[in-house]
Amino acid sequence: MVFNNILETIGKTPLIRLNQTVAHMPATVYAKVEAFNPGLSAKDRIALHMIERAERLGQLKPGATVVDATSGNTGFSLAMVCAIKGYKCVLTVTSKISEDKMNNLKAMGAEVILCPQDAKPNDPNSYYRRAEQLAKDIPGAFYVNQNFNHDNADAHYLSTGPEIWEQTHGRITHLIGSTSTGGTLCGSGKYLKEQNPALKIIAVDAFGSVLKKYHETGIYDENEIYSYRIEGTGKNIIPANLDFSLVDRFVKVTDKDSALRARAIARQEGMLVGYSSGGALQCLEQIKSELTADDVVVLIFADHGSKYVSKIFSDSWMEAQGFLEPSVAAVEV
Repeated sequence: MVFNNILETIGKTPLIRLNQTVAHMPATVYAKVEAFNPGLSAKDRIALHMIERAERLGQLKPGATVVDATSGNTGFSLAMVCAIKGYKCVLTVTSKISEDKMNNLKAMGAEVILCPQDAKPNDPNSYYRRAEQLAKDIPGAFYVNQNFNHDNADAHYLSTGPEIWEQTHGRITHLIGSTSTGGTLCGSGKYLKEQNPALKIIAVDAFGSVLKKYHETGIYDENEIYSYRIEGTGKNIIPANLDFSLVDRFVKVTDKDSALRARAIARQEGMLVGYSSGGALQCLEQIKSELTADDVVVLIFADHGSKYVSKIFSDSWMEAQGFLEPSVAAVEV
């Protein structure tokens, strides 16, 4: 098959059955492996959709600058789309971002502005506020605003959800995925729940994030917020793309468990996937007692593990976090 450019290869990612990592579970478990997108993550879908809709609405003019705050994946996808379409790309990131992701953004031609990871959302130095200000300061800039731009979730409603439904022949009973902006899980989940209202959507959250408590109580509790390691999971804001009415429950996973699960996926399933993918598998482990042999579970594996080689796939980094004992690391080399 021949394509006119890299953007035409976005989507239609495979659904792959998990075997060794879930051998002790009664359900059939598949992974929607979004690393097969050209930018190695699910964010390719939203980047292309948001930019092309902005073009159609006249919000994005030729030669303009695209601006957003990103944890890395959306930024890479935006930079990729901008490279093809001829836009400049300016991205704000937190200091939590991996060196791999930072270098990937720069390699794609993006200007990257580093912001403190512990800055509160309304702090002028937070990556959210810095992006907003840059969009105001740069003439003709388009602020993508992925957390509050509903085209984010729409991209997955139009593509990822229908793909999963077709690939499982409508047999899916549970959809599990990390929540950050909420677009991937809720966009896909909205479509799937329209086909089968009984389907369960389970959101993976991080310790240090406000989302689980907000879902259960309606309270935004700043006391829930503290620094954590897992990327692409959890928030210290309430994103508009996270439709809490679609989510049946939130499950919190630890940084350590998620990292170890990601490493297990690589070694037992032959898939090098990202930190949040480990979180999705850990979530499944925590709810396995609720599953039956009739259940068909789909985990969203949102990105590729190459983005985390200096973190969760680095024994020295894992040791430094206290996630591996030195003796264990030596054996696992």
